[in-house]
Amino acid sequence: MQRMADVLRALLLSSAIPLSMLVPSGFAWAQGTEPAPAQESELQSQPATLVADSVFITPERQLIAQGNVEAFQGDVRLRASKITFDQETDRLIIEGPIRIDQGGEVTILANSAELDTGLQNGLLKGARLVFQQQLQLAALQMTRVGGRYSQLYKTAVTSCHICEDGRPPLWQIRARKVTHDQLEQQLYFEEAQLRVLDVPVFYFPGLRLPDPTLDRATGFLIPSIRTTSQLSTGVKLPYFFVLGDHADLTLAPYLSPKTRTLDFRYRQAFRTGRVNIEGAHTRDDLDPGSRGYLDANGFFELPNDFRFTFDLKTVSDDGYLADYGLPDQDRLRSQIAVGRARRDELIRLSLINYKSLRDGEDESTLPTDIIQFDYEKRYFPSTIGGELRLGVEAHGHHRSSSTDVLGRDVARAQIDVDWRRQWILGSGLIAEWEVGAALEQFGIYDDSNYPPQITRSTPRTALTLRLPMTARGSSGATHYLEPIMQVGWRDVAGASVPNDESNFVEFDQGNLLELSRFPANDIREEGLTLVYGVNWSRYAVGGWNAFATVGQVFRDSADPNFTKTSGLGGTASDILLAGQLLSNDGLALTARGLLNGSLNFSKTELRGDYFTERTRLSGTYLWLGRDPVEGRTKPVSELWFDGSYDVNTNWTASANIRYDLEGSRASRAGFGLVYQNECVTVDLSVNRRYNSTTSVEPQTDFGFTISLNGFSVDGATDKYRRTCRKT
Repeated sequence: MQRMADVLRALLLSSAIPLSMLVPSGFAWAQGTEPAPAQESELQSQPATLVADSVFITPERQLIAQGNVEAFQGDVRLRASKITFDQETDRLIIEGPIRIDQGGEVTILANSAELDTGLQNGLLKGARLVFQQQLQLAALQMTRVGGRYSQLYKTAVTSCHICEDGRPPLWQIRARKVTHDQLEQQLYFEEAQLRVLDVPVFYFPGLRLPDPTLDRATGFLIPSIRTTSQLSTGVKLPYFFVLGDHADLTLAPYLSPKTRTLDFRYRQAFRTGRVNIEGAHTRDDLDPGSRGYLDANGFFELPNDFRFTFDLKTVSDDGYLADYGLPDQDRLRSQIAVGRARRDELIRLSLINYKSLRDGEDESTLPTDIIQFDYEKRYFPSTIGGELRLGVEAHGHHRSSSTDVLGRDVARAQIDVDWRRQWILGSGLIAEWEVGAALEQFGIYDDSNYPPQITRSTPRTALTLRLPMTARGSSGATHYLEPIMQVGWRDVAGASVPNDESNFVEFDQGNLLELSRFPANDIREEGLTLVYGVNWSRYAVGGWNAFATVGQVFRDSADPNFTKTSGLGGTASDILLAGQLLSNDGLALTARGLLNGSLNFSKTELRGDYFTERTRLSGTYLWLGRDPVEGRTKPVSELWFDGSYDVNTNWTASANIRYDLEGSRASRAGFGLVYQNECVTVDLSVNRRYNSTTSVEPQTDFGFTISLNGFSVDGATDKYRRTCRKT
């Protein structure tokens, strides 16, 4: 009887059949690591429950549980019609239909099974292995070997939904034998065929693929086909290398009749940071010699809350990025920086380099090398109240040319002290007072128009008055109205300095109340100014929200450093108009413009976004008036559009265009079409670049990618799942 009690206890403890007996013993730890012995013991020590219509012992000393048999242990659940333990053969015989689930990750279906009591070896007939309700392997029989390998014979593998009417899936892989290595989380195919609608397309004597539970695996990634008018038709076949738990490398040969390119990407994560390096090496018919680009970025956390970052970019020639469909930039910016940001302190040191890709620009006369240091500290003195700010800035930029004026180099250092305090008066009026001063030292080289050393001092003060008011409408919406007025004064004492950093000025609601609206401190506004403005907003629960700002600046004398279209020239600036409208149904409209005295707009920008469950639309209209100082000899009037629409569950169409309204021609246009269901994704795109420069020719780019879904981590979805039609 003791032997029978042991057998019954063994059956009760093992009848839940931990997945380790049928699929990889480490499957419960599906991150590529085998469970430690302590973890296995913990799983096996979990209480097991066996439920059946009847449990009895036969005269042949067989323990039988039959009728709606269910066994539970941990997150594993077994369902069968009958389980028999044969003491003489030391075997478990399970009659189906059999279903074994573990935490939604893996499901095993079988007609019958025979396993040893160690649950490490055995045979399952009519077996199906389903990963994450996504990828399924159906076999005539499945054999468990050594508790690690599952061998499936005469197997069909697919992630497509299979209908009961006998129609073949969209794609499947047929193989004589498939071996699943549960420790390595790999699938090995022998004598495999890729079939599309049951028609053989490719034959593979041997094939290895990761199972969907593996996060990262060395092997081929999804290939793509790219056709361009300059490079002809080519194929890109990326290969992924796992270099450890925290590093990987991707190499992607791109071959066509006119190019031999090797793309690469290296990534590594560290305990305190990460690095990402991308690039390509090319030999093609467009340009003799070697071509390519490099883009490296990353960050590292340093002691005392400091952070080191870098973003380095370079390219062999001006046209490479456009030729190979990479982000098309007219200037490349590289930077190395170290800094720290705290609640009341900011410190940062940056080294910056610019590389120009614009036609007609002489890079030797551009300030391509820049060093910048910033330090700011906030104090809250109890004796005088308010907030005291101390700022230190150092800047230098260098041109490679030593030609007089054109090769000018500038260095400057600045100390700035600023005190601010706010009072709320009894009427609700808010008064803000600011007092500050800056002391600067400039060093100017290779420019005979300026002395080599210039010292400047700039005291300043401003008084700002605000009167915030709120009101609730009959609909429940809250309106907020805030009139603003500011009187400011700034005086620059010292000789004038060259304007190298503040050539382009943006006048918007963000700098309406600034005492100087130039982007850098080499040029400062001075004199007496008066600013008025109004902020208005509307907030509604379940309705629409709106925001608007109107403002204008008056000064006692015009500042010649402001350009024609900056909106700040003369003694009265253009009127700033800015607003935004947001609705609950996904519509957002944003507008900003500068209205001059002739009631004409010198700058206008209008952006609209519309997002619903099926529609994603974004559009921008931009108008910039003629301004030779800002490099525009003609007005700029352009329209951008980018959108996509889910035609139905499976089809998504997208389009984009950039249209020059002034020149009545498109500069870029594109169209895309994507088909996706539970087992395949097809992506077709067409893009056309119309612009032509000395280094870039107009180009049409066709892209085509097809991927078989099912072998990716967490790739399962019900959104695109097809249904079976009954006829």
